[in-house]
Amino acid sequence: MSKHIDTLLIANRGEIACRVMRTAKAMGITTVAVHSAVDHNARHVREADIAIDLGGAKPADSYLRIDALIAAAKASGAQAIHPGYGFLSENAGFARAIEDAGLIFLGPPASAIDAMGSKSAAKSLMEAAGVPLVPGYHGNAQDIETFRTAADVIGYPVLLKATAGGGGKGMKVVERESELAEALASAQREAQSSFGDSRMLVEKYVLKPRHVEIQVFADQHGHCLYLNERDCSIQRRHQKVVEEAPAPGLSPELRRTMGEAAVKAAQAIGYVGAGTVEFLLDERGDFFFMEMNTRLQVEHPVTELITGLDLVAWQIRVARGEALPISQEQVPLIGHAIEVRLYAEDPEHDFLPSTGRLSLYREPAAGPGRRVDTGVAEGDEVSPFYDPMLGKLIAWGENREEARLRLLAMLKETCIGGVKTNLAFLTRVLAHPAFADAELDTGFIPRHEAQLLPPPADLTAEFWQLAGDAFAQSEPLRRKHEDFHSPWVGTSGWRAGLPTEIDLHLSCNGTTQKVRANGGARLQGETLLCNNPLAVLQHSNDAPAAIQIASKLAPTGGEQRLHAIRQGDTLYLEWQGELHAISQLDPIAAVEASHSHHGGLTAPMNGSIVRVLVEAGQAVEAGAALVVLEAMKMEHSIRAPHAGTVKALYCSEGEMVSEGAVLVELQEP
Repeated sequence: MSKHIDTLLIANRGEIACRVMRTAKAMGITTVAVHSAVDHNARHVREADIAIDLGGAKPADSYLRIDALIAAAKASGAQAIHPGYGFLSENAGFARAIEDAGLIFLGPPASAIDAMGSKSAAKSLMEAAGVPLVPGYHGNAQDIETFRTAADVIGYPVLLKATAGGGGKGMKVVERESELAEALASAQREAQSSFGDSRMLVEKYVLKPRHVEIQVFADQHGHCLYLNERDCSIQRRHQKVVEEAPAPGLSPELRRTMGEAAVKAAQAIGYVGAGTVEFLLDERGDFFFMEMNTRLQVEHPVTELITGLDLVAWQIRVARGEALPISQEQVPLIGHAIEVRLYAEDPEHDFLPSTGRLSLYREPAAGPGRRVDTGVAEGDEVSPFYDPMLGKLIAWGENREEARLRLLAMLKETCIGGVKTNLAFLTRVLAHPAFADAELDTGFIPRHEAQLLPPPADLTAEFWQLAGDAFAQSEPLRRKHEDFHSPWVGTSGWRAGLPTEIDLHLSCNGTTQKVRANGGARLQGETLLCNNPLAVLQHSNDAPAAIQIASKLAPTGGEQRLHAIRQGDTLYLEWQGELHAISQLDPIAAVEASHSHHGGLTAPMNGSIVRVLVEAGQAVEAGAALVVLEAMKMEHSIRAPHAGTVKALYCSEGEMVSEGAVLVELQEP
């Protein structure tokens, strides 16, 4: 019997909420957004037909409140709830509560979530089905001694994983026995915070594996099929950052074997809807079951691009009671697709999340073979409470190389300012010869760390000259709406009988420089006219402060075009693959008191203090954890850089702190 769905509530935020809404709107379905207090003006809220405030800020006070979500669905008239991914998407209690409320859950039955949503239960099921497993402990006992004994039997290094979640949350690699207790406690707190379930499993940490996963889909009529596979081996912090489909080098026979195993697992538990069965694949072609994610995956767009299917539309139709529209033999496999995840994070500092205002956000143009899934817009705030993913760029090509080059072009067109991002890092990954040759495994990033994470580029004399000229010549863009009849508005540096030059005091990345810049530029209509041939400054309504500058290439003497974007008093200039924020200083006002912390250890980002592990007067060794900070659902330990004595504490558990705030004052012995 077909079920009626004309209004859909999305119990999530960010790019997945926007992506679900896009399909729902195309199907004529009214969309309902829910949001926390800090997300009241987020993009998913702005794009929804109806928006309901859940209150709170942390996930536990907003997006994890089952009662509030069901109340919001009823208040809005929604017949169905889409969970997205993360949050409550793999929570069997949520699925049951939705069913008990007479609503439709766009996901599998609660019994399937119980069976496969728990990594431990899933491994037991697969073991019974004869699918090879990575050695590990998946039992109910959760005490430290049980894990210590299991790790000794398995052999170090081991991997701790939350049984109820994914996305790298509640996951820790433990190299030796002395690290186990601290890692287990931290992983349990992360799992509880992200999924409301602190249970863990431990398994052997397999060296140099590929991460290959199978997309499965099942309807309510007993039909189940697999939609090819994805390779998700490029990971940092055990979280995927580059995904592609199909997996390079996978033979049709291995694809079929893995696909049939995944379908068998789904059918064994009466699965319905979209799901992903994840495997570790070694160099010999042997595969080991890892887990099943009973939800739509972040990387589902690459599957959509190589099949031409809309998986969210399939979710809605299956939830209505419709049968799958094609058979296994009819599943397309067309070309190749690659996706990258754009994160607000700092690759130079162990990929720590970055928070703040997106003062600049320019996406590449979508079009044939080019897709952009995002959950933010220029001016939005990136808060410390949620996952730091901004969006995804996805490219399709007739072959892998065409997709790779197209995605590189999309990354080149992307400009983000106001927060640190992994944009340049992603570009280096895709441009790396090993990636181009499809030499993929989960150790790719650490193995090529020297090339992927080089030291910051020097700000040379050429950089400062380019910055000065672009800064001076873009000034008319900033002043476009001022009175151009006033002689005091012009900043061209014109002087009778002298060159049009001005002196600027500029600041970038904590460095200041005095630059003599060419200021000869004036605005005529929508075009900035310059006396200096260095710059080609084009103004448009789509990018009201975007210019391009030409930098001489040594030794050929040719030119390369670089992004230079003026936003108010800040110029964003592309240099050595990175976008640098440049501001003008008043040399007199710049003389200000420096904030000396006298050995103080500061917060690397905005977040909340979840653990204070020391007290004033306590002696500590180098590397000892002092304070644990939680930001964007991940824990970060503030450790002693050297041995010493804790002179003072400036934070307490439960307190919110800002980036740069002094947390601990450590006195050297």
